[in-house]
Amino acid sequence: MQKTPEADLVRGIRRWDLVAITINGIIGAGIFGLPAKVYALIGTYSLIAFVACALVVALIILCFAEVGSRFDETGGPYLYAREAFQPAVAFEIGWLFWLVRITAFAANGNLLINYLSFFWTSATSPLWRASIIVLVVVVLAIINLLGIRQATIVSNLFTVGKLVPMILFVAAGLFFLNPQAYHFGPTPTTNDFSKSVLLLVYAFTGFEMATIPAGEVRDPQRNLPRALLIAMLVVATLYILIQLVCVGTLPGLAQSQKPLADAGSQFLGAAGGAIISAGAIISISGNLNILLLSGSRLPFAMAEHKQLPAVVGNVHKRFFTPYVSIAITAAVMLFLTLKSSFLEALTISAIARLITYGATCLALLVFRARRGAPAALFRLPGGKVIAMVSMLLIVWLLLHITLAEARAAAIAAAGGLLIYFGYWLFSRS
Repeated sequence: MQKTPEADLVRGIRRWDLVAITINGIIGAGIFGLPAKVYALIGTYSLIAFVACALVVALIILCFAEVGSRFDETGGPYLYAREAFQPAVAFEIGWLFWLVRITAFAANGNLLINYLSFFWTSATSPLWRASIIVLVVVVLAIINLLGIRQATIVSNLFTVGKLVPMILFVAAGLFFLNPQAYHFGPTPTTNDFSKSVLLLVYAFTGFEMATIPAGEVRDPQRNLPRALLIAMLVVATLYILIQLVCVGTLPGLAQSQKPLADAGSQFLGAAGGAIISAGAIISISGNLNILLLSGSRLPFAMAEHKQLPAVVGNVHKRFFTPYVSIAITAAVMLFLTLKSSFLEALTISAIARLITYGATCLALLVFRARRGAPAALFRLPGGKVIAMVSMLLIVWLLLHITLAEARAAAIAAAGGLLIYFGYWLFSRS
């Protein structure tokens, strides 16, 4: 494999920093709303859906762990696709991943305003909404510009800040469970169960963000697989317990717009709703930081491989961060957050993620079959079978997307190809 020089970057992300980044990448806004939506679809069987989604995502994560252990450069799935497939495929994967990052930022940025309104009703007014969004984006951009250590310290603080309220919610809620709430009614249809798992993909994914800044991670080939597996174990356990508490303590769970806050109010009083709302604000803020950190590294990696103008790959001489890529990504995130709503920004997220996950699972098979492929420091037992099962599960989930989502994703993919071939023609002229 041809190495790309990244000597100007600093390897300032340590093992437990990487675990925190992974947890921050997964736990964003989804878990604060999806327990009610999934329960409305399949009732108490939602507990099984949470376990099923955790298993599906765990198989995909295992594929990422092996493939990620082969590389120590920036790019994550974009880099894996570039080494396994053709440059055009790699660019498309990088483009879709970047698009997922900025649309997720826009969606969660708008949701942050909604949760702030719990404490400050004026936050949703047009002037204050715009002012808060600008402030959040500017502050996060400055933090990421000042250095990778600063960004990871902030990530660590947000990780602790978001886990404490959730652990408190679970620890207290387990004492107030109503056993009769766990009655299983008629078996849900396969279609409803599949839709439930697909919905939960949004809450369980985001782990891939930890793979992207590998060029700034200490010993990434060893630390990345461990971080992915530790984070997934923590998040899956916490999510399943959260759903268990929601089902057992909130009678009107199916109709709730804020299931964790409403359930917390049931057994912790008014303070419970405030604690969970504060936890949601912290959780979303931490997720926004990781979205910018990981998203900004994708254009940098693509510029390093000469698929974007060289200026996008510039590294700041004092702070050793890809400042041009950070500025571009932050500017696009700011624009989309100001111009879109929560639901509008989520249109292509799930399908784009699943396609790029499938590419990494396929890359595992390619590297296993290719002589001279980068060596894997983490060799997954039964890796070929797990990769093929993962791809089948991804196809199963993609079969349940809506026509509108498929159309939006196709338009987004076409936009990436236009940029790729447009720059290719320009660079040759």
